[in-house]
Order: sequence, then C-alpha cells, then structure tokens
Amino acid sequence: MRTATIARRCLLAGLVACLPLRAQALAPRLADDHLRVAAPQLHFLTGKVLDCLHNGAPVALLFQLTLAADGSASASLKDVARFVISYDLWEEKFSVVRLGDPAGPASHLSAEATQAWCIDALSLSVTGLAADKPFWLRLEGRTEDPKEEAGIEAEGTVSLARLVELFSRRTRSGQQRWTAQAGPVRLADLRKSSGRAR
Repeated sequence: MRTATIARRCLLAGLVACLPLRAQALAPRLADDHLRVAAPQLHFLTGKVLDCLHNGAPVALLFQLTLAADGSASASLKDVARFVISYDLWEEKFSVVRLGDPAGPASHLSAEATQAWCIDALSLSVTGLAADKPFWLRLEGRTEDPKEEAGIEAEGTVSLARLVELFSRRTRSGQQRWTAQAGPVRLADLRKSSGRAR
C-alpha cells in the first residue's frame, strides 16, 4: 500500500516537471498616450545571470513588449530593447542602461528596482487604438547570446531592426528566457481604472 502511494507521488511529480512553465501575469497601465506594464512576479536577476553579475561581468538582456489585436499571433505593436546590467561589488547595488536611450543609466538600484526599471522602460503608443477592441500583451525577455553580443560590439551601434532580428532567433542552450502576458485588455477599462474615463 505504502509502495503504491510513493509510486503515485513520484509519477505525479514527474508529470508536473514535464509541464511547460506558465507565463507570469502582466499589469498594464496607461501613462499619457502610452501603454506600460509591470511584472512584479517576473524575476530575471537570478541564477546564472546573478552569478555573472556577482563575478563582476556585465550582462546584456533583450526584452520585447508586443500587442496583438483580436488574439492573433502576429503583433500589431512592438517595442524591443537591449539592456546592459552591471553590479557594484562594493556598494552591492545594480546599474542598468537601455542602449540608445538618451536618458542614460540608472544606478544604485536594488535587484527589484532594476527589474522594475527595465520593464517600465518599455512602452507602446496607443494612438489610433480603438478603446473598446480587446488586445493581448506579451512580454518576452532573454539573455543575449555571446555571439550576438560580439556582433553588436563589432558594429558599434544597434538598430531597432537588428534588435527585432536578434530577438526573433531561437534561444540557444544556456540562454535564459522569461515571459509574462495579459489579456484580453481594453483601453476603455484602463482609462477607467486610471481615472481618465472619457
């Protein structure tokens, strides 16, 4: 009897381990005419990423926020960004910069504040988006492949088209990946929740 119970528990644990990881939830909000998101349960400064940072090496991450109308697979709007994160071993604080952002880096941040800063730096213009039409949001992030990073450094600068092309590639073994999503969402509901009902 006890052996059968243990066997059932092992089988159940094996089945759970085989299930795909669920995407974390996104919390969308409006900021003027731009859509921004928060992902408080999405933690990417962990594991190998954190090990590299604690060893004094900067880490490059790619993130993309997409909006798809009517639940279609193709994105109607997209913001793709490359972030470089470093860690100050003396102060035990993080610094982060979105490449190509004239606002410059943010520094002296905790791990939680660094993660929130990266996600908050992504936005989508909602100009022309119908207020009552539902849409779905998806946030994807991944560590940058060292070969991709070497190519970008050789080029000196990176265009949005290049970032989109890099992000569309399959992840290689060893690359970490994160996702979060929300939907269906309507602009009308977001405006009401932000006190901007029209």
